[in-house]
Amino acid sequence: MIMQNRNNRFTAITALKTYQKSKIKNKNCGVAAMRRRIPYFCFLIFNLCISSALAQPLTPSRQAEDILKTCNVTGGLIVHIGSGNGRLTAALRTNDSYLVHGLDRDSTRVELARKYIQSAGTYGPVSVDQLTGDSLPFTNNLVNLVVSEDLGGVPMDEVMRVLAPGGTAYIKTGGEWEKTVKPRPEQIDEWTHSMYDATNNAVSSDSIVGPPHQIQWVVGPQWARSHDHLSSVSGAVSAGGRIFYIVDEAPMALVILEPDWHLVARDAFNGVLLWKRRIPKWQWHLRGFRTGPSDLSRRLVAVGSRVYVTLGIDGPLVAMNAATGKTVKTYEQTEGTLEVVYCEGTLFVVAGEVMAQNESTDRQRPGFTQVRSQRPGYVENPPDKRIVVLDAETGRVLWSKSDSETTELMPTTLAVSKGRVFFQNADEVFCMDARSGDNVWRAERSTSRSRQTWSAPTLVVYGDVVLSADRAVAEKKTLDTDDQRKVEWIVSSRGGQAPVGELIAFSVKDGERLWSCASRECYNAPADVLVADGLVWTGSLVKASDPGITEGRDPVTGEIKRRRPVDKEFFAAGMGHHRCYRNKATNEYLVLGRSGVEFIELDTGKPIPNHWVRGACQYGVIPCNGLLYAATNPCACFITAKIPGFNCLAPKPESPSREMGKSQARLEKGPAYNQIENRNSQIENPNDWPTYRHDNARSGYTPATVGSALKPAWNTQLGRRLSSVVVARDKLFVVQIDAHTVHALDTETGRKIWSYTAGGRIDSPPTIWRGRALFGCSDGYAYCLRASNGALAWRFRAAPEDRRIVAYGQLESAWPVPGSVLVHNGTAYCAAGRSSYLDGSIRLCRLNAKTGQLLSETIIDHRDPETGYQRKGTVRGTNMPGALPDVLSCDGQSIYMRHNRFDLEGRPQNPDVPHLFSSAGFLEDSWWHRTYWQVGTSMGSNYGGWPRTGNQVPAGRLLVLDDESIYGFGRSQYIHHGAHVGIDGATVFHFKPQQDAQRRFTHYRAFATERQKPGRDRQPADAAAKRKRAAASRQTKKYRWTEQQPVIARAIVLAGNNLFLAGPPDIFSSEEPAATLEGKRGGLLCVLSAADGSELARHDLDSPPVFDGMAAANGKLFISTVGGKVLAFSGSEIR
Repeated sequence: MIMQNRNNRFTAITALKTYQKSKIKNKNCGVAAMRRRIPYFCFLIFNLCISSALAQPLTPSRQAEDILKTCNVTGGLIVHIGSGNGRLTAALRTNDSYLVHGLDRDSTRVELARKYIQSAGTYGPVSVDQLTGDSLPFTNNLVNLVVSEDLGGVPMDEVMRVLAPGGTAYIKTGGEWEKTVKPRPEQIDEWTHSMYDATNNAVSSDSIVGPPHQIQWVVGPQWARSHDHLSSVSGAVSAGGRIFYIVDEAPMALVILEPDWHLVARDAFNGVLLWKRRIPKWQWHLRGFRTGPSDLSRRLVAVGSRVYVTLGIDGPLVAMNAATGKTVKTYEQTEGTLEVVYCEGTLFVVAGEVMAQNESTDRQRPGFTQVRSQRPGYVENPPDKRIVVLDAETGRVLWSKSDSETTELMPTTLAVSKGRVFFQNADEVFCMDARSGDNVWRAERSTSRSRQTWSAPTLVVYGDVVLSADRAVAEKKTLDTDDQRKVEWIVSSRGGQAPVGELIAFSVKDGERLWSCASRECYNAPADVLVADGLVWTGSLVKASDPGITEGRDPVTGEIKRRRPVDKEFFAAGMGHHRCYRNKATNEYLVLGRSGVEFIELDTGKPIPNHWVRGACQYGVIPCNGLLYAATNPCACFITAKIPGFNCLAPKPESPSREMGKSQARLEKGPAYNQIENRNSQIENPNDWPTYRHDNARSGYTPATVGSALKPAWNTQLGRRLSSVVVARDKLFVVQIDAHTVHALDTETGRKIWSYTAGGRIDSPPTIWRGRALFGCSDGYAYCLRASNGALAWRFRAAPEDRRIVAYGQLESAWPVPGSVLVHNGTAYCAAGRSSYLDGSIRLCRLNAKTGQLLSETIIDHRDPETGYQRKGTVRGTNMPGALPDVLSCDGQSIYMRHNRFDLEGRPQNPDVPHLFSSAGFLEDSWWHRTYWQVGTSMGSNYGGWPRTGNQVPAGRLLVLDDESIYGFGRSQYIHHGAHVGIDGATVFHFKPQQDAQRRFTHYRAFATERQKPGRDRQPADAAAKRKRAAASRQTKKYRWTEQQPVIARAIVLAGNNLFLAGPPDIFSSEEPAATLEGKRGGLLCVLSAADGSELARHDLDSPPVFDGMAAANGKLFISTVGGKVLAFSGSEIR
């Protein structure tokens, strides 16, 4: 194009010169002749102007717009190979729905590009890294668009490997741009409805989905808001390479706050956020857990380029553009939509009468006292129902039905197949013509008229058979009243009330009853009816002792065609009951939720358990797109092994990656290698704060004193999402996490001395050791910089290969390294990985801190080395072996990663030495109600186990400790029979009000307790000891002092005899508690006497600290704030 523009310009200039010569030659011509030449002259000038404009190279913004338009990419992950100066790379992120990554072989150009993007303020969502070798550093099927003028030796098959199905490669070859689209494999499938499609048969035809081995992407929130209330995820569907789900994004720390519901759209293959729409009003979020309603997930359907949903609990059905989230149509006569089914261009809607505001179902909730006793429950009166059928494109109502047959249409039973509509009410199964709404047939099918709100029949259409499974009719009929009585729906948190029922098969043709067999509901979920691999699968799996789904029947005859052994012959369920959601399947596997996610091979009957991952409450998982989607959950079972967040997991790849088999050097030497002065003979300053939480034990304590009378010394604005700080010599080091950057500031003035940008997020501050700044990075590397100027000394790839995924909205390694590297006796310790069950393990690396040389590497892998699956016989109740990464700690004898213990050589040891840790990790800042910090050895799991440890050992939201005492901020006690409603500790009480009344409430406070003598934690050896320990779990620990505070302590430091607590002020005295909790209404800093907890001083802050974001050094207190500033205070004692 540029060459063509130059030719146009040359032609125009030549023409102008010819005209000028002609003008001189004919200067004696008459005026008339000259006038005749004026139009020609104007034409030449116009041509010159246009050609000159065309000759100018396109701006990066215009070029980016042209590329995106040509490639029809509307969001997702873009990779720019040959990023050069970074201008086009930055321009490719035309809005927030894109994540852009540039690659260049020249390290100098990489640095220039990073500086340009940082100057534009977009670094993080736009990033640049150096490309080495001929492999691209991405997992399979991840990227939506690859753009390159020169692939630089990367083969095209490698580009196609990393492209997601439907993704585009836009490559310049031989001077011409060529667009190549990766086809969507026939072997993968979508999941368009709550139960797969319009037939309600929750079975995908995806043959790629399999037992999870690798992480594809992960997003937040880390946990659902509460185990004891409405699930934070109401449903999920996938179509067109996107996934859509409804989620409550309000703070996890305070479930009583108003919810923040959104419909969220992400790319299905990389999780990049495409758009989200707020839902102002949804189901009551304090509704008792596992109470349904069973049809809540059926308000969301995605087909092709459209999403169909209700954007409110009583709202009408709307159609949205799947790419942008914009509403394109609101359907008339659909107010009060409860369920929607799409089939062949037609929408089939179940709607209910919209109640007046003062009669709305969600306002008929019990009072606060009754909320504390949702057992046995209360009656909920659903509205009368109707069916409305519409043309999806035009919105025209084709027909509707509102009569006695639809009034009590049973939830989840509407289905459509081959021109027929099916549903079930309290008495019969109906079949209607899909075009006219005329009844074709009806068949008797009585249902229980007293049931919990999670309970509903399951109706599935498969071929020529309609399958209806429901609980047995418990009550006897009478001649006059029972047949007329409406169904009584009871909202109750009571679990496991699933009487044995019946699965009945009817003929699609005429409703003839074909066969029946026993069936049973799941644990607080409707019965499973799964037609997979041509057979009907149902069974009994409410309790761990139940056999599971063991028989496959012929759909037409009911004859048992396949049997498999009961589950307990292969694995221990661990959980006492099945998860509270429906199971799913593919034609290769049953995908169960007995404890985690169990894949049952349909051809062999062999189960493959995965207790370390599970689905969302009341909804479960979805298998599609060749992947397994496991949404956020609030579960404390297997807490030391279960992965948090909304996870998208891939099966084991058929062949290893191109890079894994190569012997690439893992150590890279920088310009400062061997140029950092040897400071072995110098004494470190005891007043410094050189590593995360001051020392390797992560104590949060320094003997150096900071006075309680604080005066501002300086503040420096850096940007949002800062880490805590470390201080050594005359420098303060802090990380701007999402910008991948370490900053060094002068401790006297706050002046920025240097900054260094790494290859990914850095989640915590560096460790300063002998003139070096060492830190881990989410790109899978450990880094060492010269502390004086930020020059790179070395970096070591702790990850086994350079393979990136998308994590929490940015690119990260599948094996990220926590930021604060542990240095002990000249050895640097770091851990790379996400789970000991994913991507081949977590790797604990020991490095020479000076040189970066690898000393040893421990593979922490809890899979069976022979089978590659979860080890058999290792599950004990709701506990199992497992490891999750964290900032490492050390007591001088052992290395700790959460509860896991290693010796100084990196060898695993028994986890029997008490130490400071959190089961959620030091950096997890959500304050989810089932986690806490403790000084102990292990964390209890499950409904009754998670609080036990917190009642036995010192525990709290944050802890600091010196040689004699432990100080903290946390709950007064932990209660298993109900989770908190508020951050004040008020408890939702699920049992009788008079039961154990003195333990029904808890509150937050600061406290001090004596530290136990060092020693090993011995497990009880006999039943008597176990009973004694169980009794101890109900006792209240002894404290030296406790004091309630006017601050929610999000950071705590012990400096000498002064205890500093900082955070948002008391949110319950605020008119805007959510905004206050999030730091939008300032902060408060309190100084207490460590001796007795008395308040010494109180200071207002413009912004509260980031989580654990305080440090004390050299007589000053330093704070990283939520507002993006670093604050320094000089302290003196109050006189």
